[in-house]
Amino acid sequence: MASPMDQFAIKPIVPLSLGGFDVSFTNSALFMLASVFIASAFFISATRKRAMVPNAAQSMAEIAYKFVDGIIVENAGERGRVFFPYLFSIFLFVMMGNLLGLVPYGFTFTSHVAAVGALALLGFFIGIITGIRCQGWGFLHTFFPKGTPWVAAPVMIPIEIISYMSRPFSLTVRLVANMMVGHVMLKVVGGFIVMLGVFGVIPMLFAAAILIFEMGIALLQAYIFTVLSTVYLGDALKGH
Repeated sequence: MASPMDQFAIKPIVPLSLGGFDVSFTNSALFMLASVFIASAFFISATRKRAMVPNAAQSMAEIAYKFVDGIIVENAGERGRVFFPYLFSIFLFVMMGNLLGLVPYGFTFTSHVAAVGALALLGFFIGIITGIRCQGWGFLHTFFPKGTPWVAAPVMIPIEIISYMSRPFSLTVRLVANMMVGHVMLKVVGGFIVMLGVFGVIPMLFAAAILIFEMGIALLQAYIFTVLSTVYLGDALKGH
């Protein structure tokens, strides 16, 4: 039986080298493009007619739009709506990445630190730039909130800096760990089903239950990633 970790291996589809660097088109890149294409195709198709009485596709598109808009208003306020295109794209990209990994022979690029870490760092730097633009020098209060006694500065400032710098790390680890654990469980149970043959009915039912559970986790983790990204942007907009 193949190792459960083999499913996370990045494999080149079109080998390429540029200046001594490996820039091959991989299975990870393929599923990233597939995520963007599927999400874009769905929303373009669903919103093309914009009927007063929406069909199922338009209703799903409107629900997704209102869902993310609600996250933004609740966690970043009305001013946070300027980031709607970015946050909506993040939500769809992570969600599609999570769900495509559950398709047979699919690849979960959201189980890789490089992919998720890049998204987390992008949000981190957007937050810093937004905080400086909106608050100026007041952005430094992120590391030393107003009203805090100056005697606490030697302890408070290092703690706040470490806490702030750990944001992209915590975002990355949370999503990567959840995606990896669920897929490893599916792979292990699937291996037992193959080994047991006709006696694998019960493990198959168990695998089906795990699959349904993982679909829920995929949606939940996309939601959590988007919420935390919005909260961090909200902190940059409003400050302490």
